[in-house]
Amino acid sequence: MKNFIVIVWFVLGASLWGCSNSDKTEKIATTKDSVQYISEVWVADNGDGTYKNPILYADYSDPDVIRVGEDFFLTASSFNCSPGLPILHSKDLVNWEIVNYALPHFDYQEIFDIPQHGKGVWAPSIRYHNGEFYIYWGDPDWGIYMVKTKDPLGEWSKPLLVKEAKGMIDPTPLWDEDGKVYLVNGWAGSRANINSVLTIWEMNKEGAEIISEGKHVFDGHDHHHTVEGPKLYKRDGFYYIFCPAGGVEEGWQLILRSKDIYGPYEEKVVLHQGNTNINGPHQGGWVETETGESWFVHFQDKKAYGRVLHLNPVTWIDGWPMMGEDINNDGIGEPVSSHKKPNVGKTYPIHTPTESDEFNKGKLGMQWQWAANHSIKWMVQLPGQDYLRLLNYPKPEASTPLWMVPNLLMQKFPAPEFVATTKVKLTTEWDVWQGKKAGLTVMGDDYAYLAMSKDEEEYQLELFKGHMIDKYSANEEMETSVRINSNEAYLRVDVKEEGLCQFYYSEDGEEYHTVGTVHKATPELWIGAKVGIFAIMEPGTRIGGYADFDWFRISK
Repeated sequence: MKNFIVIVWFVLGASLWGCSNSDKTEKIATTKDSVQYISEVWVADNGDGTYKNPILYADYSDPDVIRVGEDFFLTASSFNCSPGLPILHSKDLVNWEIVNYALPHFDYQEIFDIPQHGKGVWAPSIRYHNGEFYIYWGDPDWGIYMVKTKDPLGEWSKPLLVKEAKGMIDPTPLWDEDGKVYLVNGWAGSRANINSVLTIWEMNKEGAEIISEGKHVFDGHDHHHTVEGPKLYKRDGFYYIFCPAGGVEEGWQLILRSKDIYGPYEEKVVLHQGNTNINGPHQGGWVETETGESWFVHFQDKKAYGRVLHLNPVTWIDGWPMMGEDINNDGIGEPVSSHKKPNVGKTYPIHTPTESDEFNKGKLGMQWQWAANHSIKWMVQLPGQDYLRLLNYPKPEASTPLWMVPNLLMQKFPAPEFVATTKVKLTTEWDVWQGKKAGLTVMGDDYAYLAMSKDEEEYQLELFKGHMIDKYSANEEMETSVRINSNEAYLRVDVKEEGLCQFYYSEDGEEYHTVGTVHKATPELWIGAKVGIFAIMEPGTRIGGYADFDWFRISK
C-alpha cells in the first residue's frame, strides 16, 4: 500500500523554452487536482538535492519534453496501447506524474479495435506555440498526425492527418522567426524501404499541412546508420537537429547544426555509453529551466522493462551541446548515474507516477492502458463503487490467445523489482461457467497469466504460458492448475531482476503459495512488458459473468 499525501493544486505558468526562441510568453489558465504518490519500488529523487537515473524506471519510449513557465510536460510513444500519447507533468524534471492522455482513442483507423502490436503512435514531439500545445507523431502505416489543445490537462483535438505516407516517422515542427513553419522526419525502413535519412518539409502557418516537396538534409549511411528520431530546434541563429543513431540498444546521440534550415549540416556526437553501464543513451528532448540550465531527457533500452528515462545535464561549448559528463576529455559526454537536481528556483515535494489503484474513485487511475481501442462494454465502475468490475467479454474467436485479446487492462513495469497483487472475485452467472476466466497477466512476446475459472466441480486457478508467433498469433498452453475453495482469491506476481516472474495465490490474503515455474518476461515489439488484469469468456457462451477486482497494488 502506498503513501497518499494531501491534494495539491498547480497553475500552469508562461513561456516556452526548448522549441524556438521566437515563442512569446503566454499565460495558461488551467488547474489540476492531483494526489501526491510515492512509489515503494522506485524513487529517483534522493531527497538531498540530488537524483539518480533512471528518473522514470518505466517504458516511456522516445520521450520529448518542453517547459511552459515553471511547468514541464513530457510525452512518449504509446504504440497500440489505448489511451495513447501520455502527458506527464513535472516541476523539476525529476518528479513526474501522469496527468492526461492526448489520444483517448485511435479515432483515425478502426484496425486498432484489436491489438496491433508494434504499430500506432511512434516517437511523438510536443511543442507550445501561440497559446497552444501541439503533438505530432508518425504512424508508420498511415502518415504524420497532429493533435493540439490550449489546456494540456483537458481535451485534445481529434487527430489531423498532416501528411499521408508510409514509413514517414518521428516528426518535429519548428515555427521560425520569419513566420515559416518546418517539419523534420525520419524514415522506417520496414514501410518506406529507406532509412538513415532525415528530411525537412515546409508546412502552412497553422502547422496542419505540408506545402512543399521534402528535401533530404542528412544521410547517415556512411557513419551514423539508423539515424532517426530527429528533434528540431533553433538557438543563437543555428538550426539544430538532435538525432539518435546506431540503433536502440547500442546507439549514440548525434547533433547536427546549420545556419540554413536545409543545410549543409555540421555533425558531432555528443553522448554515448563510453565506460558506463548505460547502453544506447540517446533519443529524447532538450529543455531549458527558467534559470537557464540545459537538460536532456532520453531513453535507455532495458529489454523487458522497456525504454526507461534518464536525465542528463547539458553544457554548451562552442555552440555544441555536450551531454552528461566528458569523463575521457574527448568532447563526447557519458551519461550520469546520479547528479545534482536541476535548478528550478524552488524545491518541490517528492512524487512519482501512480502505480497502485484501490478502484474507489469511480474511474481508473492514469497508469492504466488497454491492449487496443477500449470499449465501454468491458468494465463497470459506478460512483461510490469501491471495486472495479470487469465484464467477461467474449474473445474475438475461440482460438484467440490472450496475446490478441483487446480487453487487457495493463500498466508498465515500474522498477527492476516489484510485487503486483490483486484481489479478485469471479461470478460466472446463470450457472453457465464454461469458458469464463479472470486473472493476472504479465504480457510480452513471451507471456504468462494466472486465471481463475470454474468447472463442474469447483473453482480453480490455471497458469498459462504463451509465446508470440507473429503480430497476430501466439502459441499458448496451460502449465499447471490448482483447486481453490471459493470464487475469491488473491493473485500475485513477484518480479525480480532480469524480469524473472513467479506467480502466487492466496485464499486468505496471508499465506501465499507458488504456482508453476518462473516466467522470464520479455518485451513486446518496441514496448516493454506489462502487468495487468483481465476478464474474458469463450465466444458462443451465454452472455454474463464478471470479475470484481477489489484493488491492484504495487509493493516491494
